[in-house]
Amino acid sequence: MQLYWASASPFVRKCSVCIIETGQQDSVEQVSAVGTPLDSSQMPTSHNPLGKIPALTRTDGPALYDSRVITRYLNDLAAGSLYPEARLWETLTLEATADGIMEAAVLMIYEGRCRPKDQQSGAWVDAQWSKATRALDAVEDRWISHLSGPLDMAQIAMGCALEYLDFRHADRDWRAGRPELSAWQERFAMRDSMMATQPYV
Repeated sequence: MQLYWASASPFVRKCSVCIIETGQQDSVEQVSAVGTPLDSSQMPTSHNPLGKIPALTRTDGPALYDSRVITRYLNDLAAGSLYPEARLWETLTLEATADGIMEAAVLMIYEGRCRPKDQQSGAWVDAQWSKATRALDAVEDRWISHLSGPLDMAQIAMGCALEYLDFRHADRDWRAGRPELSAWQERFAMRDSMMATQPYV
């Protein structure tokens, strides 16, 4: 299998951590892909017509794309436990929450990177950050017990989301007023899979 990949993408990182946690490093080759919403010429459009990463090619069917599809497939392929049946809907909901934080954070970056300065909207950027902070507050208030339980894909997604905020938006200090989530992130960041997939530019 081949995973179309870029180090800075938090969605790709989710897949990379999943690969490590399910012991499939030797089965998945990473293939570099870079691009923006304005330029997908270097992206795997033949595998994902949306021109986005991650995308996973496989020998027994068409390529898969969207990180939640890929991680679910990889977990099933390895008979893993990252989507536990006993709390599946909670895991999926918290994973979606983490993905929403990532999406908002990535869109903030694209606003500055892809639009001319005189067309950029500070109000739009602030609105994206508001989505992220509402989600972070909900996790602090309602989801810490889930994050503290057995490893699942929601935890991996949240760990990747929080570290992406550190990577791209450190000046906004997501930790302020969220001591439990901050403490959890410090512990989770020490996992071998997280250490091995640190983003870089």
